[in-house]
Amino acid sequence: MNTGTKNVSWFKRFRDSGVILYLILAVIALIYIMPFITQVATSFKTDADATANPVSLVPEIWTTAAYRKLFLNSDFPVWFKNSFIVTIVVTLGRVFFDSLAGYALARIDFRGRNFIFSMLLAVMSVPMVVLLIHKFLIIKSLGIYDSYAGMILPLLIDAAGVFIMKNFFESIPRSVEEQAMIDRAGTFRIFWSIVLPMARPALVTISILSFQGSWNELSHFIVSTQSSSLTTLTKGVASLASGQLSAGNQYPVKLAAAVVMTIPVAVLFFIFQKQIMNSSEGSVKE
Repeated sequence: MNTGTKNVSWFKRFRDSGVILYLILAVIALIYIMPFITQVATSFKTDADATANPVSLVPEIWTTAAYRKLFLNSDFPVWFKNSFIVTIVVTLGRVFFDSLAGYALARIDFRGRNFIFSMLLAVMSVPMVVLLIHKFLIIKSLGIYDSYAGMILPLLIDAAGVFIMKNFFESIPRSVEEQAMIDRAGTFRIFWSIVLPMARPALVTISILSFQGSWNELSHFIVSTQSSSLTTLTKGVASLASGQLSAGNQYPVKLAAAVVMTIPVAVLFFIFQKQIMNSSEGSVKE
């Protein structure tokens, strides 16, 4: 009887300590991370080893041949450069323009504001693939097809970013801006010097989402460019699936490209993960 009571008591302490929950979370995390670990391991294999043991985590022969082929015998450096340029410009542009639009919808009372916000929500509900043909026609008619302008301009603002910034600005009390209004500060001065610095959590969120979205963008670049000199990482890596470099399955090369492509987004996320938007942070109570 005492033994049973002790067992029940031990199990209760074990359950209450959260160990079971941590074990479950660890198993789920392992399931999610296994494809990436397999990807890294395969990138250091030979073609024969990758074909014979595709899910093995330990290569029979460690080799960097895939990375050498990628950087020395392909256009991968050009793809990386194009993706880097587009991603940096788009991220900076989205942070600025999404903030401006979000502040206007949150603070400036103008005719048609509710209608514009309704249209914003409608755009968010439309799958982007539906707009590809129209996007191509507009880019073509503006004369910016197959150029950096055609790759960058349509991505400089996004509905989700405006929505996030609008909601965050609305969480900041208007009393924060009243003193500046008394001092006759203009709308942009109030936005830039007072409100925007308080929106750092939202800005970090927009930056991460914009960087990740533009870095991983594919469909837009398919309809906006055709020159090999403007190929981005997503288009280039997709082309490797057709055996562009040489014969064979090319698993190591493809996965090496995927590994390199993953690194910038992963580094950015781990650096700023603690600063991802908390809707209450930065607010000042009335």
